[in-house]
Amino acid sequence: MFSCFFLYSFKPSLNFSFKQPHDTIWRDIWTSGGHIVTKKLVLIDGNSIAYRAFFALPLLNNDKGVYTNAVYGFTMMLMKILEDEKPSHMLVAFDAGKTTFRHKTFTEYKGGRQKTPPELSEQFPFIRQLLDAFGIKRYELENFEADDIIGTLSKSAAGGDWEVKVFTGDKDLLQLVTEDVEVVLTRKGITEVESYNLEKVEERYGLTPDQIIDMKGLMGDPSDNIPGVPGVGEKTAIKLIKQFGTLEQVLEQIDNVSGAKLKEKLSDNKQQAIMSKELATITHEAPIEITIEDTGYAGYEAASVLPLFKELGFTTLIERVGGEPMEQSEEEKEEVPFVHASSITEEMLSSTSALIVETSHDSYRRPAILGIGIANDSGIYYVPGEAALQSDLFKKWASSQDKSKILFDAKRAYTALAGSGVILEGVIFDAMIASYILNPSDSSEEIAGVASIYGLPPLDSDEIVYGKGAKRKVPSEDELAEHLARKAQTVFKLEKLLSRKLEENEQKELFYELELPLSLVLGKMETTGIKVDPERLRKMGAELQAQLELLETDIHELAGTSFNINSPKQLGEILFEKLGLPAVKKTKTGYSTSVDVLEKLESKHEIISKILIYRQLGKLNSTYIEGLLKVIDNETERIHTRFNQALTQTGRLSSTEPNLQNIPIRLEAGRKIREAFVPTKPGWKILAADYSQIELRVLAHISRDENLMEAFRNEMDVHTKTASDVFGVEPADVTSEMRRRAKAVNFGIVYGISDYGLSQSLNITRKEAAEFIDAYLESFPGVKEYMDSIVQQAKQDGFVSTLLHRRRYLPEITSRNFNLRSFAERTAMNTPIQGTAADIIKKAMVDMDERLEKENMQCKMLLQVHDELIFEAPEEEIDKLCTIVAEVMEGAVSLDVPLKVDVNYGRTWYEAK
Repeated sequence: MFSCFFLYSFKPSLNFSFKQPHDTIWRDIWTSGGHIVTKKLVLIDGNSIAYRAFFALPLLNNDKGVYTNAVYGFTMMLMKILEDEKPSHMLVAFDAGKTTFRHKTFTEYKGGRQKTPPELSEQFPFIRQLLDAFGIKRYELENFEADDIIGTLSKSAAGGDWEVKVFTGDKDLLQLVTEDVEVVLTRKGITEVESYNLEKVEERYGLTPDQIIDMKGLMGDPSDNIPGVPGVGEKTAIKLIKQFGTLEQVLEQIDNVSGAKLKEKLSDNKQQAIMSKELATITHEAPIEITIEDTGYAGYEAASVLPLFKELGFTTLIERVGGEPMEQSEEEKEEVPFVHASSITEEMLSSTSALIVETSHDSYRRPAILGIGIANDSGIYYVPGEAALQSDLFKKWASSQDKSKILFDAKRAYTALAGSGVILEGVIFDAMIASYILNPSDSSEEIAGVASIYGLPPLDSDEIVYGKGAKRKVPSEDELAEHLARKAQTVFKLEKLLSRKLEENEQKELFYELELPLSLVLGKMETTGIKVDPERLRKMGAELQAQLELLETDIHELAGTSFNINSPKQLGEILFEKLGLPAVKKTKTGYSTSVDVLEKLESKHEIISKILIYRQLGKLNSTYIEGLLKVIDNETERIHTRFNQALTQTGRLSSTEPNLQNIPIRLEAGRKIREAFVPTKPGWKILAADYSQIELRVLAHISRDENLMEAFRNEMDVHTKTASDVFGVEPADVTSEMRRRAKAVNFGIVYGISDYGLSQSLNITRKEAAEFIDAYLESFPGVKEYMDSIVQQAKQDGFVSTLLHRRRYLPEITSRNFNLRSFAERTAMNTPIQGTAADIIKKAMVDMDERLEKENMQCKMLLQVHDELIFEAPEEEIDKLCTIVAEVMEGAVSLDVPLKVDVNYGRTWYEAK
């Protein structure tokens, strides 16, 4: 298959050098096999390659949730072919539909094939767009298969000055091999292909290419539901064809065939064998309306493929073809008269003001403040950062609740000023958050981006002003002053424009009562941070290292030799050559030893489980133990993670620098990492409060499904209840496996999970998965009704909303493009649930901050991780905090099923769980 060497990640490091041809036309002459050819035609079996790529790669998707793994694999294959083959002519052939002329001969032709997974079907339109962007001809023909198009074109090239190469994953096409036509079969990876010429076909089968169809007539082909002769396999078929020459001659000379049973089978299935050969024969005379000359290929323009690469999220490929960041419009800038002041004056702070706190970008926790921009009705001003921070007037104004301020990313300004001893108060508007609420898919973390969205005069992006990466620098004082003045003016204008739109969308309550106060709550949490005991981390690291060394010894003993376990090449040789385990996949450099490969082999040898544990512990040590040690603030001994409030389209928070939401907790060793997270003061405790099954409770409320509501109202185990209803057994008779399946479908069904997706999750057949989904929907009719009705509502309104009126726009919900429409339908189902759950915990955070301030308690809210809030508190406040947290979190919103919070505490975050 064309996929293996990029299985490691979605942004692989490519192992080949691709030279973008731009407008260079491929040369007309190559030397191949010692003879001169004037033209080179590459024909690709589009359906076959797309299938191979899809099933070889995990289900990848871009930032919009659109599945992309098949498109990505197809693209990688395409670029590899362009580099290696340098075709002068090229065409990708596709099947036109389910019915072909072969069905007239045998109605059950291809009848055994499972339905194409929707996750793959959705990607075919993008594959076609991809080919158009590359300038590669594509073709399909009603009533014929891609094989027939390829067969007809390859035949028309025979005898001329053509070199033809066919790329496919289907061995049936080997029948097309001639002196001029070579068939390249995909195997297990893009770098592992087999090229078949006449000699190779002879070497592999002992047959000529023409005899491949005779072999198929005898042995049949289960993948195409070609029956052949029952009981005759490949080995017997090859033997018979080598002895008699053709299928017809075998059937004419059955009396000369060895073996009574074989003779009987051949006699009883003569017509079926002849029909099977006919079905397997690729026609060379399909009525195509395209000629070889129509397939001319002159290379592609980077400008044509980059927009699609960006849409699909193919970052590495963007870089591969030389893509650069999109340049901003050179539209003439509006003149901004501003005062370049050396100090703060009363006039600057006279009324409601837009405030820009510009920081250096080398540190998020404690950056240097470069300058201050202020805009209000009296004018526009710039003041150097040091001058502002030395001004008691500015510090008093910034910390005054009565002085109204408009910002862009108030949280960042809060943490920057807090690092300089100034507490920001009086924030009445945050343009970044407002833009995010109005349309989470079009929001921007830069003022210039939001200004562009809402039609304000163009503004240079920070990247243009400061540079990027290693080239980043602070501009001159004059440049900085003008940039901040423009930013302040733009934010001042945005407030009126965005607040009006929030009112039109009935989202003022969501903004002013939830997201705006939350931004400053998050700012407090970032400034506070969470204390980490570095000695505990180092001790854990030493313990992990000791375990790794013991595992290494065990693995070497089981292998019978010492080797580098972290070397995929050496590990592959040990597993698949020395120990003789079955090779699942191969890469360009050898055997694949990826996690999915090893998991399939776990029952074959005890060394596999030890290798998997070795890898997991190694990642814990390098990524989390060593990684966390690097980000502990030397002054505070705390980690100050950064919460992203305007990033996800569902409204959920994420965290970076570091990402504390991704500490692995499936392994005990991963959970133990939380032991290093401790209270700030001796005698204090860490308290964790976690919403129980919040998304399913939201689903019960929104869907009004009586069975789900009953389960939560009666405090039943919802997964046991689901298993009981679906499998038709009493709750006491639900097995752990039944509950596991019920849990998977509970969390997956509402997100539009397909039978394919569920089969992959549970490691069951697609048929079993489909039956389970049908049974679930029958048991929970309210859920089925919700799924159908929310999609229809989205088609009518163009968006869906959470209970707190957070919107997600779905322009693709009525698209004719199946891919885009399917994604929008899945999004319509899950956004009201995920988004409402996100809103609930955000509301709980705002309410908790207010309550703790009202109670004048010493405890602090430290982290939000998924559906969990983490606090630290003195021991004497713990009982009161337990009561308050449960009360506030369970009362954050009113649902028709109760919200439940599990509250625990201990000396560390680990003990609190």
